Amino acid sequence: MATQTRRRSRFPVDRGLTARMMTTVFLLFVFYAVLVFALATFVKSIAIIILIPAALLFAQYYASDKIALFAMHAQVVDEHQAPQLHAIVDRLCAMADMPKPRVAIAQTDMPNAFATGRNPSHAVVCVTTGIVKRLGYTEELEAVLAHELSHVAHRDVAVMTVASFLGIIAGFVTRMLLWSDMLGGLGGGRGRGNNNQAGQIVLFELAALVISALFYFLSFLLIRALSRYRELAADRAGAILIGQPRVLANALVKVTGELGQIPMRDLRTAETFNAFFFAPAVGSNRGVSLSTLFSTHPPLQVRLDQLARIEAQMGRAA
Repeated sequence: MATQTRRRSRFPVDRGLTARMMTTVFLLFVFYAVLVFALATFVKSIAIIILIPAALLFAQYYASDKIALFAMHAQVVDEHQAPQLHAIVDRLCAMADMPKPRVAIAQTDMPNAFATGRNPSHAVVCVTTGIVKRLGYTEELEAVLAHELSHVAHRDVAVMTVASFLGIIAGFVTRMLLWSDMLGGLGGGRGRGNNNQAGQIVLFELAALVISALFYFLSFLLIRALSRYRELAADRAGAILIGQPRVLANALVKVTGELGQIPMRDLRTAETFNAFFFAPAVGSNRGVSLSTLFSTHPPLQVRLDQLARIEAQMGRAA
């Protein structure tokens, strides 16, 4: 019986951005190997350090679509409930030659959209009522959805979940060392009859704490860099798919501007989902600065500059 090859979408691949993402993932795995090796010297229950975060990570990966929909109070809608929205998604999926994900709407005035799911067959693309209200069922909303569908086609949820593994382990170890008695509370109650032994225990535990905290910080920076790369890749792929980078740029400007009108209290509530959103609920969009290192998305101007270059390239190729 002939084997079935995996279906590939028509979303273009940006090899430069892909190389940067792969480099970031490689560095994360190097850090992960060093972290596990270092902690094995200090911590007896290395299986706990790996297995518990791995179980949490798998649960997050396997149920990412359900978690996101629940957190955003979104509901999956069918063709009868949202015919215009489904028509846009149908058209884009046909253009990209990819399976159609489920379609959902979140009842919030915050203008945004996101896509999630462990693979294209178990994915969902969601828009808020706020973005539909401001963009309507226009080519600008189509551009936003093209961006989100590229995340699905490129399996970005799987990439980010795997990349997050190091950070989860490092954060788990840091909290465990700070809040639990697993290592005797930094030497407390151990070896009271032997000052040298007690001192060694304290040094070992402090070293493990510093190492895990350092690796948590480094992995945090790398994961944020990876998130920014994937947003640029999604912008590029979505713009090329629809053939109108300027439309996606207009949508970015509108959505970012409208987000500035939303009360900060509401934006802070949605901040934990920044990495999923088309435009960050909270974050700097004014230009490249030190804060960019901690951002899930590139600055708005960086995204607009890339789209302008793509527009110029298309004009020259025409």
